[in-house]
Amino acid sequence: MSFFEETSASRPPRDVISVTSLNRMARSLLENHFPNVIVEGEISNLSMPGSGHWYLTLKDEGSQIRCAMFRNRNMSAGFRPRDGMQVIVRGRLSIYEGRGDYQLIADAIEEAGDGALRRRFEMLKQKLAAEGLFAEERKRAMPEHVRHIGVITSPTGAVIRDIVSVLRRRFPAIRITLIPVVVQGNEAPAAIVKAIATANRRTDLGFDVLIVGRGGGSLEDLQAFNEESVARAIHGSALPVVSAVGHESDFTIADFVADLRAPTPSAAAELLSPDQNEYLQIFSGYDLIFGKLIRDRLRQVNQQLVWLVKQLKHPGRRLQEHAQTLDILEGRLLRATRHHLTHTAHRLQSLHNRLLLQSPRDVVKQFGMRQDALLHRLQQALRRNLSDRQNHLVALARNLDSVSPLSTLRRGYSITFDEQGQVLRDAALVAPGQPISTRLNAGTVRSIVTEVVSDPN
Repeated sequence: MSFFEETSASRPPRDVISVTSLNRMARSLLENHFPNVIVEGEISNLSMPGSGHWYLTLKDEGSQIRCAMFRNRNMSAGFRPRDGMQVIVRGRLSIYEGRGDYQLIADAIEEAGDGALRRRFEMLKQKLAAEGLFAEERKRAMPEHVRHIGVITSPTGAVIRDIVSVLRRRFPAIRITLIPVVVQGNEAPAAIVKAIATANRRTDLGFDVLIVGRGGGSLEDLQAFNEESVARAIHGSALPVVSAVGHESDFTIADFVADLRAPTPSAAAELLSPDQNEYLQIFSGYDLIFGKLIRDRLRQVNQQLVWLVKQLKHPGRRLQEHAQTLDILEGRLLRATRHHLTHTAHRLQSLHNRLLLQSPRDVVKQFGMRQDALLHRLQQALRRNLSDRQNHLVALARNLDSVSPLSTLRRGYSITFDEQGQVLRDAALVAPGQPISTRLNAGTVRSIVTEVVSDPN
């Protein structure tokens, strides 16, 4: 009896499973135990059928695994894979039940190594270019005369030595201040950003320009200068920035944002420094020009001195000539003084005569007489007006007296008032016992009503 027959005879028939069931069980086991794995490898046997799905083999030096990435997942990949590309795939392990193939179902894929960095570099470059950080009109011109350079780089690298060497050779008068930073690794971007901010804040140091740089290397080595934070720090710097990163063939985001890009750190030092030999030649030319000007000036002065010597006279003769000149000037001064005095006296007499003709005494006298006449007329008018008003007042008083109740009282009549002070015109307005007041021509009588008699008419 064979082993299979023996085994089949010893087990119930229900323990036998189909291939489909086995593959399904294996698939469930893999998916439950490996729901999320990240694998790096090289693409081979890439297939992109019309369905839009991607099928490929991911391999390394020792093994390979089949991969499938369906259309709804690969649409967000952001790049088009190709054979030989090094990628990182995230997904879950599974089994294709139809063939029993062990495979990786990819949910995401990205480039690995330099490929990913290069793609990230291009995306950041496009973003910053769209914002205008690379615009030429934004870039500041380098100072015409650089006196102090701030260098942001590693203190142990060859960059600072190359810059110092070039400046010592070309123009040793330029000051150099090293702001040490790490230029590689995760801490490098923050260190570079902080150094740029420190250089701008320390105005007491008097920096004219900054050099931000490092030596050459791979794209990963230069990654600190491809970070967005470093690019924005260079863009926001108030000091002009020269980017000197890597070799001439290396380009970083810092190169595009900086005000000036130097192919190497040594080239940056040369771009910012004049050649002292050229200055020496210029000064030599100035020395020749100044020497010639001084000699010409001395020759002119000597000629003037010779002429002055010829014009020189004996002091006694000079004094005689000056004495004669003084006598002539004295005579002219006396004549001019007499003429001026005579002219002034004539003018003064003319002004005196004109003043007498226009003396204000007659005018004042005429105004006085006129004032007296006006005063006399005013007094007469006031007396007439006062008399007229007095006569008018007497007439008004006479008329007033004729209608005054006091005049009626003087003729023997009286006026009776009730206790409220109202004039009584009707006997019906009072009652017996009510007090009343009677006004006479001379005095008032207060009484009590004892009887009221009505007028029969």
